[in-house]
Amino acid sequence: MAIKVGDRIPAFKLKNQNGSEVYSASLIGDKNLVIYFYPKDDTPGCTKESCSFRDAYEDFLELDAEVIGVSSDDEKSHKKFTEKHKLPFDLLADSKKTVRKAFGVPGNLFGLIPGRVTYIIDKQGIVRSIFNSQTDPVGHIAEAKKVLKSLK
Repeated sequence: MAIKVGDRIPAFKLKNQNGSEVYSASLIGDKNLVIYFYPKDDTPGCTKESCSFRDAYEDFLELDAEVIGVSSDDEKSHKKFTEKHKLPFDLLADSKKTVRKAFGVPGNLFGLIPGRVTYIIDKQGIVRSIFNSQTDPVGHIAEAKKVLKSLK
């Protein structure tokens, strides 16, 4: 069952691009969160989306938010992707797609392509907005900033 606006994010633990474990419980409390699920490292749409989050990263910090990307790629792929594009935030390896399933991120094209969905989460771990668009990777950034401004 997919989480909805007003729900608390599910508990999870995944490794980042450096092999360090990241716990959802440790993310809640200090900052708002922007967690974006994307299909695959180094593909055109995913690169455009991730680099757009990178280019707006200072804006997110000013809005008291941390950005985190999640895909089913492994840590090695994430490491290469973050270094190649100088991404200043964590990418989490959800190789078994357990976190994607816990959030209820839908697949597109008959489930063949993992969905592209962004969750904006407040400091209490409550989902404040969900933006789902496979074809508008840059729209995720604008929507996240708009929602975060409304939380201030």
